[in-house]
Amino acid sequence: MSDLAWINAALTAARPQAVGALLRYFRDLDTAEEAFQEACLRALQAWPRNGPPRDPKAWLILVGRNAALDGLRHRSRHDPLPPEAALSDVDDAEAALADRLDESHYRDDVLRLVFMCCQPELPATQQIALALRIVSGLSVAQIARAFLISETAMEQRITRAKQRIAQSDVAFDPPSAVERAERLGAVAAVTYLVFNAGYSAGDSTARADLCDEAIRLARLLLRLFPGEPEIMGLTALMLLQHSRAMARFDAAGEMVLLEDQDRGLWDAKLIGEALALIDKAVRHRQPGPYQIQAAIAATHARAARPTDTDWVQIDTLYAALERLQPSPVITLNRAVAVGKLRGAQEALDMIEPLSSRLGGYFYFFGARGALLLQLGRFTEAHAAFDRAIALANTPAEAAHIRRHLDRLMRETAV
Repeated sequence: MSDLAWINAALTAARPQAVGALLRYFRDLDTAEEAFQEACLRALQAWPRNGPPRDPKAWLILVGRNAALDGLRHRSRHDPLPPEAALSDVDDAEAALADRLDESHYRDDVLRLVFMCCQPELPATQQIALALRIVSGLSVAQIARAFLISETAMEQRITRAKQRIAQSDVAFDPPSAVERAERLGAVAAVTYLVFNAGYSAGDSTARADLCDEAIRLARLLLRLFPGEPEIMGLTALMLLQHSRAMARFDAAGEMVLLEDQDRGLWDAKLIGEALALIDKAVRHRQPGPYQIQAAIAATHARAARPTDTDWVQIDTLYAALERLQPSPVITLNRAVAVGKLRGAQEALDMIEPLSSRLGGYFYFFGARGALLLQLGRFTEAHAAFDRAIALANTPAEAAHIRRHLDRLMRETAV
């Protein structure tokens, strides 16, 4: 591995812990972020020459803290900046800091940082942008490309989030057990929103990278909450969905339905990791929405062929999810299983009452059109597909519906 590659990997891995510790020290998000960036620049200069430090996190915390303090003194016209050699020669101090900072310190610092980005008072769009910028370290340009807005607009979104945090009464003490429980759900929800932003982006590389970043955040949460079954379920769910990435689109970039995907392209390693997490979560006997969704995805993953899919189990799991978290979208998804088990008419009867609540939802009209097509109600199917195209979020979604329309035209021409 080249110097740049291993240094970049080390900086990425250390970022949440280092920024979290610097935030605790300076109690200002901008100062903490700038201090970490300065420490990264010094790492790029010192590490290739001196080799990796004993504890990269402690090194970055110490160097970032010293650089920020020196910057504050310099701006206050107090002491002049020391020479570069003095700032980078921190081996002894870094070793002492590493001895004092154990995993519980890092854990509290990361929790504080993540919870700050995911404050319920912030709109979801600002929570996501801030978490990607501060916790993950993505650039403003990367985040803007992912969400298809200008860099200026994304910069303003992040700035507004920081301002609201600065104006709020943020606690810098280690989060209490009650606070952890109250905020963990919000953090998990933001993490899944990040994943879905990438997953729904089609084959766009810039946005699909968000899936990897969301999984990295989930694994970080899993290290912080190793006994929390819902975090196991969340991580497993994203791993299973991401395992199908290579099969979700064909060579022309068009969407491939789950039952038509080449299952040989599914990532067996990600599936194995996810199944192990689900088995571990089940042993806690505390079912939750993420665990049930992961179990549904696992049922698909365990089927070697589409005809092997256990639709009875999927219907049962969706019924449990409906009871736990009633939602028209969950009912719509369950209708797919019902259609496989008991026919298109029963599935259509199930989703028709949802039309008022899902009137702006692409997948509702796509599913309705497909069921009507199976029933031979071609005029109604055509209208549903037209509505689905109008609501499509990506070119791949629109192309998928057009294939249904092509099939409809062929069948009505016979």
